[in-house]
Amino acid sequence: MDTMKAYEEVIALIAAGTDPGSVIAFQPSDEVKERVADLIHREKTTGLSPEEKSELDHYMELEHLMRLAKARAHQCIANE
Repeated sequence: MDTMKAYEEVIALIAAGTDPGSVIAFQPSDEVKERVADLIHREKTTGLSPEEKSELDHYMELEHLMRLAKARAHQCIANE
């Protein structure tokens, strides 16, 4: 699996038209969560190939972006 599934989920959220509540409620699919958990576990135990490390880095970038978006969504709701 590559990071395309995770990117597709974020793109679908944006394309559907978002509001602060939908951004806050967004959760990645179980498939993506399981893949990230597996990569993190293997990074800590047996190590990752360069491709897997790159994949994990992409997931972490998406996670960071979503955290920023959720923080901003909370600010929008507080300012209403």
